[in-house]
Amino acid sequence: MNSLRNNVHLIGYVGANPEIKTTTSGKKVANFDIATTDVFYDPNGEKQTETMWHNMVAWGKTAEIVEKFLSKGKEVVIQGKIANRSYLDKNGVKKYISEILVQEMLLVGGPKKEEA
Repeated sequence: MNSLRNNVHLIGYVGANPEIKTTTSGKKVANFDIATTDVFYDPNGEKQTETMWHNMVAWGKTAEIVEKFLSKGKEVVIQGKIANRSYLDKNGVKKYISEILVQEMLLVGGPKKEEA
């Protein structure tokens, strides 16, 4: 049952080109957002859609795959876990953020197109 704890599966579209950084130790990290859309009917029977944005973080080899294949608009399947962290903003106010730590990823479609 441990495999069911803190386990997230999402299918969505990449919102912007991923941001790739390399740590001082040489390890890559990729940050990107994906959008998921839920469709439902309201009490009046009218179709409604709700889009939610999710912060993704990928490390190491997964970050390298993100760098090579993901770009804005690509559809992707993510399996990972939720992580929460906090930081101080430029005014010294503590902010909280939730992220999905990407453990596995399935690319839907072909590789990203090279920009001219």
